[in-house]
Amino acid sequence: MPKRALTLIALCLLSLQGAYSQHKKNAYEAYIDTYKDMAQEQMRKYQIPASITLAQGLLESGAGQSRLATKAHNHFGIKVSGGWKGPYILADDDKKNEKFRKYRKAADSYEDHSLFLQQPRYERLFRLSITDYKGWARGLQKCGYATNPHYAQSLISIVERYDLTRYDKYGKKSKKGKKDTYYSPEDFFALHRIGRCNGLYYIIATDEDDLKRISKAVGKSASKLRKYNEIPKGTDVYPGEIVYLEEKKSKADKSMKRVPHIVGDGETLHSISQLYGIKLETIYKRNHLSPYYAPTVGDELYVY
Repeated sequence: MPKRALTLIALCLLSLQGAYSQHKKNAYEAYIDTYKDMAQEQMRKYQIPASITLAQGLLESGAGQSRLATKAHNHFGIKVSGGWKGPYILADDDKKNEKFRKYRKAADSYEDHSLFLQQPRYERLFRLSITDYKGWARGLQKCGYATNPHYAQSLISIVERYDLTRYDKYGKKSKKGKKDTYYSPEDFFALHRIGRCNGLYYIIATDEDDLKRISKAVGKSASKLRKYNEIPKGTDVYPGEIVYLEEKKSKADKSMKRVPHIVGDGETLHSISQLYGIKLETIYKRNHLSPYYAPTVGDELYVY
């Protein structure tokens, strides 16, 4: 074949590739524009980062263009399980003709996705900051949401490429409003995720919170909350942080006996102590740590 013909074919292929890439980008951006409000609504209700919900929706549904999305309004690849009584659709996945949940509309799929993540195996995800999209992505893979070994990195890439973290914001009030306005106890507990770890009750702070506001709502002094959570003077709670309403214990749950915690990206000794509901001194003593120790990714720390 003449060299000029080969060159023309190569140029045509490059042109087609560019057109496909642009089409894919436009489809992703259109999906984000359509479903961003829905993802933020789920974030407000269930404390799941909107960036992660959108990234999963984009990845699992092919930006809303997969057969599951178009025929079953299933944007998250959720299969029939857990006593599902609704309709389903057959599709090939790990096996041939597996049953996937079918919804009346996309909003039902988004709601069911949030409810699906309430299973105990995903519980530790909700102890992460709502802005920690990398932790959420890696946690979803580690907890078995998908079998693809590159699932976490795919989510992270989508979040970063399309700047999805801009949707992980509640719309902060002015400092004046935050200082002067408080939740009633009823509203406070309705708007916050409440959990239990190591026998202790905690709430997940939102970006509306500070210790003074939480104190007024739960009926415990800010100084006690600061002591319970080992928060240094001059600092306050941050969005997504675990805030215990009782004093932390000297040991983690017995299920952690002889089981080390593997330090992950961005973790500190304080965040690890909050994760297990234990005092910081426990980690130092149990692991014979120097006061100058700083955890690095991959370190093994015992918490029981």
